[in-house]
Amino acid sequence: MKYPGPKPAGNAAAGAIDVEFVEALAKLVTRMGLSEIEVAQGDFMIRVARQISAAPLQPVVAASSPAPVVPASAASGVDAPGAVKSPMVGTAYLRASPEAAPFVEIGSLVKAGDKILLVEAMKTFNEIVAPRAGTVTGILVEDGQPVEYGQPLFVIE
Repeated sequence: MKYPGPKPAGNAAAGAIDVEFVEALAKLVTRMGLSEIEVAQGDFMIRVARQISAAPLQPVVAASSPAPVVPASAASGVDAPGAVKSPMVGTAYLRASPEAAPFVEIGSLVKAGDKILLVEAMKTFNEIVAPRAGTVTGILVEDGQPVEYGQPLFVIE
């Protein structure tokens, strides 16, 4: 897709952004499952971003995922059917503040909708909730660790 650039100077809306192009970018972001897209031409730059909810997640294979807090029984958590994956790119926080207790720990019983961690993206803290009830059998990220879209975060069985 070639960017048509700002509208010509002869136009009454000189320097205005081409709304149709922004709409096309928004559709592309949604269709491709991206969290954002950025286009630059000369001094003009536009970024379209969307916030992905923690609604039902589609299975996504992560390139790699460290497992620092995973017990031996959940070592296969990345492939487990109970894996809870990140709905966005950001920084994972297992607690509300450095002094607070973690939202959940291994062995915690959770109900669907319980807050299990926060993912900070663009200075916004997004609550990630348990998609189902069960027991937390694996924590696959560390507090303050960067996470990718689709990266397994927890295992709830």
